[in-house]
Amino acid sequence: MTATQFAPAAMPDTDAQKRAVDRVAEAAHRLNDAVQRAIAAGYSVELVRTSRHHDGSGNWGDQIVPTVREKGAEKSA
Repeated sequence: MTATQFAPAAMPDTDAQKRAVDRVAEAAHRLNDAVQRAIAAGYSVELVRTSRHHDGSGNWGDQIVPTVREKGAEKSA
């Protein structure tokens, strides 16, 4: 019996910007799925911007944290 030969798979030829956008999009998709699961389990979820991250050269991004309440819990104002 001959040994199986494996070759590394070629990575898609994408630039850094596309990879960065794809990473954020994938994380957002996972977050949206988690929010839907929490709602199905009887929780309310609010995403709150806590800060805006700057890199010093004009680029920025919002950072968030979840606020989760059990069903029937009153939201504090």
